[in-house]
Amino acid sequence: IYETCGTSVLIKGGHKIGEATDVLFDGKQYYYYTSERINTKNTHGTGCTFSSAIAAQLALGKSLDQAIQQAKQYITTAIQHSLEIGQGHGPTNHFYSLYKNGLKEE
Repeated sequence: IYETCGTSVLIKGGHKIGEATDVLFDGKQYYYYTSERINTKNTHGTGCTFSSAIAAQLALGKSLDQAIQQAKQYITTAIQHSLEIGQGHGPTNHFYSLYKNGLKEE
């Protein structure tokens, strides 16, 4: 992919067995981002959330490596706090930090 496109490539590894390891190749070296596998079926939208979190961190001026590290931490925690809604694969919980930091239900 790198040779065809000439840009950094991030391969998401969340669907493999074992730890969830994503791999970045920047044309010179490989970077590995590993997190625990979380036993939940509620992973709908994880790829979109991960890429959006990376883009948000880049917009804040972070390097690509820093952006991926921050996004990986964000999506991992959102999966840990995923929501059991409806049938099938539920969503991750994008707002877990609001509740963790004191927002209470009324």
